Amino acid sequence: MPHFYFGQSSSGRLLRCCMSTMWLRYILLALLMVTEFPRSGYSQDKSITLERIRVSDDGRHFVGAETGRPFVVWGVNYDHDEAGRLLEDYWETEWQKVEQDFAEIRSLGANVVRIHLQLSKFMKAADQPNEVSLSQLSRLVGLAEKTGVYLDLTGLGCYHKQDVPPWYDQLDEAARWDVQARFWQAVAKTCHESPAIFCYDLMNEPIIAGAKKESEWLAGELAGKFFVQRIALDLAGRTREEVARQWVKKLTSSIREVDDTHLLTVGVIPWAHVFPGAKPVFYAPQSAEYLDFVSVHFYPKKGEVDKALSALKVYDIGKPLVVEEIFPLSCEIEEIDDFIKRSGTSVSGWISFYWGSTIEENEDQGDLKGAIIASWLRYFRDHAPVPEKPE
Repeated sequence: MPHFYFGQSSSGRLLRCCMSTMWLRYILLALLMVTEFPRSGYSQDKSITLERIRVSDDGRHFVGAETGRPFVVWGVNYDHDEAGRLLEDYWETEWQKVEQDFAEIRSLGANVVRIHLQLSKFMKAADQPNEVSLSQLSRLVGLAEKTGVYLDLTGLGCYHKQDVPPWYDQLDEAARWDVQARFWQAVAKTCHESPAIFCYDLMNEPIIAGAKKESEWLAGELAGKFFVQRIALDLAGRTREEVARQWVKKLTSSIREVDDTHLLTVGVIPWAHVFPGAKPVFYAPQSAEYLDFVSVHFYPKKGEVDKALSALKVYDIGKPLVVEEIFPLSCEIEEIDDFIKRSGTSVSGWISFYWGSTIEENEDQGDLKGAIIASWLRYFRDHAPVPEKPE
């Protein structure tokens, strides 16, 4: 999840929130320069129909399930709008806005939209999915099919702590995992027939308690939102790798009971980028066997592209690799461009951000924030990969 927030909070609160948690990326708002880059030649082909995406036969890339055509992810996180509202805050009463945003996302050349689903909106009780939310999700899937984009469905969000039901926080680890498995089975049952589902991402940036027992499931408050969540408060004699394996196996098995085709992943903080030498936990061999591809979140710092690329290699484990979050928070656009180009031999896609405002709308704001977002969206649009034409 983006550790950067253009909501209504002051820049002082933003910086204070980011600095309070060591794994959150440092934010330097003055870093982005308006720069001209050569256009990629992308042109939207409205005749393309969606086909399910699968892992290629060599296990390293993505291809269309029917045609076998290569598929490179070029997407956006649609995690909140320009006012900081989560999708479920407005997708029932302002559906036209969602349609407009999807059209704009497609016009930018994106082929994947990462959606963040909040557990509290989809589970009315520990054993009772919310059918109204599932119906709205089905409507969103239909919109994706119509628009011609795929969905990266990231689940189990508790981004607004005030919305987390007390009954959920009071559960022990085993009961909490049971609810999470029911959440995913309900979502997968709703979506399993659609070719517009690119993947199910089990949780955004899950973490595990260390040697010290923890008391809070949520961690890393940022501008009123909690993007990081613990899956265990106590190792209870287990290794962190064992906890990750147990959790991943339980949730993926629940999904596979109703959907045995769509891809599975989990978006993680690349600890090797924070602590050189750190090894993957959720992509250790015992967990990775249940996941179809690797998703990591990278925000290279100014002058440290080589360091970011070295950390990225740690997650090259023989499966497709997607940089599921990327944005020039702490470096200039040229350095992100360098990172993308130099990682292209091992990475099968990149997912940035779209917050509900077009390039022109951001420019019209006449402030630094608007200029930063506009310049990045322009880069994103101009560098979208050219989709391969059907033979």
